[in-house]
Parts: sequence; C-alpha cells; structure tokens
Amino acid sequence: MGFYDDRIVPRLVNASCGMSLTEPTRRRVCAGLHGRVIEIGFGSGLNVPFYPAAVDSVSAVEPADLAWKLAGERLAASPVPVERSGLDGQSLPLPDNTFDTALSTWTMCTIPDVDAALREVRRVLKPGGTLHFVEHGRAPHEKVRRWQHRVEPIQKALAGGCHLTRDIPALVRAAGFEIRDLDTFYEEGAPKIMGALSLGFTEPLAR
Repeated sequence: MGFYDDRIVPRLVNASCGMSLTEPTRRRVCAGLHGRVIEIGFGSGLNVPFYPAAVDSVSAVEPADLAWKLAGERLAASPVPVERSGLDGQSLPLPDNTFDTALSTWTMCTIPDVDAALREVRRVLKPGGTLHFVEHGRAPHEKVRRWQHRVEPIQKALAGGCHLTRDIPALVRAAGFEIRDLDTFYEEGAPKIMGALSLGFTEPLAR
C-alpha cells in the first residue's frame, strides 16, 4: 500500500466508523456471536466492546498495521482474547471447519474480490456456523443509487477502494450462504448514499 492508504485511510476509517451513531448497529450485529469467532476487516477494533460473553476468542483479519496499532487500547481492555490471524480475507491462512461464528462490518465494500473472501469464510466455518454482517452498499431507492454511482469514484479514491454500489445480500448469497434474517435500512444520522445498510445473519451451515 502507498503512504495514503497505509497511513491516512486507517485513521479516516477509525474516525468515521467510530462515531457513536454506529454503536446500536454494532451491538445488533454482534448479538449471538459465540465460541471461536473470525472477524474479517477487523480495522481498529471498533467491535471489540460489543462482543458477547459467549465469545471465547476472536481471530482478527486485518491488512493495515496502523489499524491494528489503533486497536491497542480496545484490545487491552477486552476480556476476550483477540489474535491477529491474517492479512487478507481473500486467502485465509487458517484450517477448514475452525470457527463457530464469523463477523464482517463495513468491510465488503472494500475487499477487491468479495466472492473469494466469502468463500474463505464459508471454508473456515464449522458445520452449523453462521455469518453476521452489516455493510453499506446499494441503496434501496433509485434516486439514492444514482447519486451513489456519481460519488463512488471519489469515494474509492479517498477511502481505500470503498464501493458504494455493491449489492451485499446478493454477494453473500452468491457465495453459497442462505440469509436467515435481513434488515435493509438507512443509518440514522448518516447521508443516505453512505448509510444504506444491510444487516443480516445467515442460516447455520450444512456440509
């Protein structure tokens, strides 16, 4: 990564995604996590305060060294052990059938090959494992989608390749997951082009 992506983007993401308006959404998506958890796009650990007591450990996948450094205070305060276990969600250095639950928050917008990353998540989940996700992406209304397409090139340049128009539920289903619960909504207090969210939980995996 270049200087901007390596040194600036993690700070921007930490600030923008760390706003208090995201906390109710983080609490919702983390509810029900349990056992061994893999979190892709761990960032600066903004989900750490919301891990339920049923979580035994978290394997964090995060490419940015600065983001991991920014997570330091949250990790130190966490009763849940968190280990940095990979740099690239598209190729996880982890064995099959390892994790009970998986978590992805505001991550799929940026991963270059989302399908590869989701297939890797499926691979490392145990039978019965579930994926919890909340992501911003393609808005439910055409007027907002038009503005997303206009703004997306600027967003990608400023926010490390972040897309505004990805259809997250479709991507999750295309990777072989069945979605059990899905809520699509605009995040209160956020611009609609940025705050069109999909929050969902997948069916337990069968093998």
